[in-house]
Amino acid sequence: MFEYFPGNYVWNLGVVAALNSGGLIDEVDRACRPIRDLAAQGSDVGTAELMASWTAVVDDLQAGAEADERAGRRRSAGQRYLRATNYLIQAERMQSVHSPGRRAIYQRCLDLMRKTFDLIDPATTRVAVPFEGGELPAYFTSAGPGAPCIILWNGLDSTKEHMYVSGFPQELAARGISTLMVDCPGSGEALRFGGLTARVETEGWAAACVDHLLARGEVDPARIGLVGWSLGGYYAPRAAAFEKRLALCVAWGANHDWGTVQKRRLEREGERPVPHYWDHVLWVWGETDLGTFIKKAEAVNLDGVVEHITVPFLIAHGENDRQIPLAYAHRSYEQAVNSPKRELRVFTAAEGGAEHIGLDHLPHVSVFIADWIAGEFA
Repeated sequence: MFEYFPGNYVWNLGVVAALNSGGLIDEVDRACRPIRDLAAQGSDVGTAELMASWTAVVDDLQAGAEADERAGRRRSAGQRYLRATNYLIQAERMQSVHSPGRRAIYQRCLDLMRKTFDLIDPATTRVAVPFEGGELPAYFTSAGPGAPCIILWNGLDSTKEHMYVSGFPQELAARGISTLMVDCPGSGEALRFGGLTARVETEGWAAACVDHLLARGEVDPARIGLVGWSLGGYYAPRAAAFEKRLALCVAWGANHDWGTVQKRRLEREGERPVPHYWDHVLWVWGETDLGTFIKKAEAVNLDGVVEHITVPFLIAHGENDRQIPLAYAHRSYEQAVNSPKRELRVFTAAEGGAEHIGLDHLPHVSVFIADWIAGEFA
């Protein structure tokens, strides 16, 4: 993996995610160069300075986009807003739960994203999935009437904005497939503004997503699939095991036994995805003490679950994933005995995509998954 900050895995993950989601090397360098020395002090130190440095680049991009708009250069403005969203959402992800103004920063991400859609992507709209008397905020990219559709779920620390800027929905649209990008309970707006926290039983919000798509009357009801990345590699297989209206499932990172991963992290084994890690997971899961959370996390496990998957099932995993052991990918594959077509794709360091969810070569992994889905829907 490209390491702008030698030895600081968490900050490097943010850099490669930004670059592989359409970021430009010059802009990312300008965001990172002022904080290079801070990075040597660890991932938790300096996250406020990281936000300030990345925000300075976002401010420049937004000012340029607004000037482009005034001059009638809509495409140029939209591209600047898109990159600004990419950089700001990466920096927001790295902040402490207790950072002042974090809600306002995320609201700015939403506003920048909306400007992108208005200017350069009218096929993508903001939607709300009804759920338990409230809603799950989402984006819907339409590939046209009657198209198949993928429900796309995020993980512990990503949002629907990360999913959009990754380019994956655009790859699906190019193959005639619509995408519903959802902030699940414990992520994005659902957590920040709705107070919805994560839970073990994910089939409930899977059913809500399918109900929403069927009510739209725009998608093929027989071709609705589910993809989840990172912690979504637990959420999605769990949901597909019990929500039988789904036509396929992809675990983009095989999070088969996330509870054990948490115990390993207590022992400082393996890498963590974000700074201020334990504050973050308690926030996501709605817990106030670590002991209660660790006990709850034991149930975030796919043993006894994946054998209930009865649709095509793809497991995509990097051989050098430093967060989720590769052995879990093999365990999910071995247990999914009732899938009519199960496939395990391990991405190697030689080809790229070997890190967590393939962030070191995200387009390579993204295209493979999009092709697999298109083949199944065909």
